[in-house]
Amino acid sequence: MTQRDVARIAGVSQATVSVVLNGQTNALERIPLETRDRVARVIRETGYVADPIARRMVNKQNKIVGVFSYEPVFPSAQADFFLPFLLGIEQGAQSQSYDVLLFTSAGGEGGRRRIFTDNNRLRLADGCIILGREFDREELAQLVAGGYHFVAIGRRDDAGGPVPYVGVNYATATAALVRQAFEFGHHAFAYVGRKTGIEASFDRWEGFDRATRSATAAIVVGGDDPRSAGSLISDLRDAGITVIFYEDLADAVHGAEAARSLGLRIPDDLSFVALGNPTRPVPTQMNFTGFHIPREEMGRLAVEMLADALEGRPHQRQRLLACELVRGATLGPAPKMKRSS
Repeated sequence: MTQRDVARIAGVSQATVSVVLNGQTNALERIPLETRDRVARVIRETGYVADPIARRMVNKQNKIVGVFSYEPVFPSAQADFFLPFLLGIEQGAQSQSYDVLLFTSAGGEGGRRRIFTDNNRLRLADGCIILGREFDREELAQLVAGGYHFVAIGRRDDAGGPVPYVGVNYATATAALVRQAFEFGHHAFAYVGRKTGIEASFDRWEGFDRATRSATAAIVVGGDDPRSAGSLISDLRDAGITVIFYEDLADAVHGAEAARSLGLRIPDDLSFVALGNPTRPVPTQMNFTGFHIPREEMGRLAVEMLADALEGRPHQRQRLLACELVRGATLGPAPKMKRSS
């Protein structure tokens, strides 16, 4: 069955069938409603399906949204972290009548994934969602300069121009948790994580730093600190710290286990706060105080933003979502402590 067959059965020209199939409003208005209905009925009755390649030549769109990740998304040690993003992307694509194409073949030197290689296939899709904890800054700038439609998952600094993204407001969420700790009487804080590097780390640190400026003590421990979890806990306790904020929940789990092995009660002797979902699998029965990252919503909104850009609809280029605070069992009233001499 071809468009010519549909036109013959409906008693119209092939051009009329093409206009009805493409659904362009300005062109459809010139065709009587009765004629449109007759063509639509013939299409339904004959089971005609438009050739997707031919439609692409007319519309210059595949109705395909790509997904590229700088890290493996499944199966992998980070699958639990990335899966909600993929679920949201699937939901968003379905609601926008797009298909999803996962790019897996792009490889660079040292096994690191790259977008711009000799085998760059991103333009097989109309636009792309970019995932990853750490982006390649040069590639990000190349994407911005090239005018290719994409949306990043997670806030990204400018790269030769504004980067379209759906991120979360880590700074505000972290500051809110610091305020909760103050309300529990804590005045000596520690932060375990990175102050610089990826935007998500910087935003958490910024929220912590801003909110603890009136604290008695605020110690920062780098994520690559060579001390064992037990030694770190002992040193922080000796410094009078009563609550520890961890950038990564997995590190918080190890810290809490070390505290318990030292005979400390949580939160009676020491409180713990985890700033987000784990980026790697870590078994625990402990309900940490912290926040949840709206990962499914981020994926869904990223596709909606991309579809709006592709189809010329008004849209936001950058969005920050709020995190859901979690009142867990690891943050309690500050214990009375004496500093070691």
